[in-house]
Amino acid sequence: MRTGSPKRCALTGIGLVTPVGTGLEKAWANIVAGVGGVGPITSFDASPLKTRIAAEVKDFDPFDFMDRKTDKRLALFIKYAVGASRMAVADSGLEITPDLAPSCACSLGCGLGGLKMMEDNHTILLKGRPDRISPFFIPMMIGNMSAGQVAIELGITGPNYLCATACAAGTHAIGLGFELVRDHGMEAVVCGGTESVVTPMAIAGFNAIKAISTRNDEPGKASRPFDRGRDGFVVGEGAGVVVLEEWERAKARGAKIYCEVLGYGASCDAFHVTAPREDGAGAVLAMEAALKDAAARGLSPSDIGYVNAHGTSTDLNDQMETLAIRKVFGELAGSIPVSSTKSMTGHLLGAAGGVEAAFAALSIRDSVIPPTVNYEDPDPLCDLDYVPNTARKAALKAVMSNSFGFGGTNGVLILGAPDAF
Repeated sequence: MRTGSPKRCALTGIGLVTPVGTGLEKAWANIVAGVGGVGPITSFDASPLKTRIAAEVKDFDPFDFMDRKTDKRLALFIKYAVGASRMAVADSGLEITPDLAPSCACSLGCGLGGLKMMEDNHTILLKGRPDRISPFFIPMMIGNMSAGQVAIELGITGPNYLCATACAAGTHAIGLGFELVRDHGMEAVVCGGTESVVTPMAIAGFNAIKAISTRNDEPGKASRPFDRGRDGFVVGEGAGVVVLEEWERAKARGAKIYCEVLGYGASCDAFHVTAPREDGAGAVLAMEAALKDAAARGLSPSDIGYVNAHGTSTDLNDQMETLAIRKVFGELAGSIPVSSTKSMTGHLLGAAGGVEAAFAALSIRDSVIPPTVNYEDPDPLCDLDYVPNTARKAALKAVMSNSFGFGGTNGVLILGAPDAF
């Protein structure tokens, strides 16, 4: 239910925990430079598995964001959410006072939650020791505790949500945050995605459905969206969180504004549990819905100067997304740069949309389009401008960020340069 006239929505803060660096400037510098974060799995013995590589976070110190008592009670995906959220709020300069707290919300996305907690405690159970199950097992496992703990840490007493829509979760969470600001009177929303499932069960499960790369001898080249030699995505981990604020309030307090959130679209393929529709119909619906939403702010399709693609490095997804972009943009499609930052970060699943929305905002700030690395052998069915291997300078008026998940769930965001519309 809308409350009064729609409000403009500013993106004022960014927090990143990624396989290419923790902190927005470090992560972004590596993305622009084409530095990848994929390597051999170090968090457990992966030798029995078909896939022994992943995009792990390497430089996150939880004690930069919480005390030791809190650290012991949280699963890693929750720690990443807290860290990214604290960085985003600090970056925004927003002070969440008791008076403001009821007008602030938290909206996060997560796909699989505390899978490692499930694995560890199930092992204890199988050893006949149910009395040794951790009292923190349930709150460490359930996905919504990421948003819940962020609210506890930051003192947010407004609405609190967790989107569990697989690989579109982070985008859906930001889309919900946008609508809370624009339509429902929220002054600020801390939103994005988090995930940490580099675990034996997850890797084995993705191997079972032949979804992930087995390029163990060349981990740095394993994630290769739109390239003919791609053989699946690479499991990644981390968190990407942004702060959204009502535009006039942000301006009044002198906040720096990375961009304006202009539009959001969502849809469902209603087709298959893992495979996308080959004709791209669901993705087309989501992109068109986002463009229609942004049209209310004066955007036209020709204003889109860059698409941060879902670009997973799987055969069907990359072909489908290419086709969908061509259907949506028509004769413009060939002139719009499209790149996949998953070529460097791997696929962060429920966190992907949050991280990639942050990269889209930074591309506007710095007038630079990040590359698709490992693009060496073009797939004739993927025939767009994928910004191969080297970043490109470009003044950007508006950027589209795509996310498509298992179950056919789709989410699309459109961000615009400040005061461009």
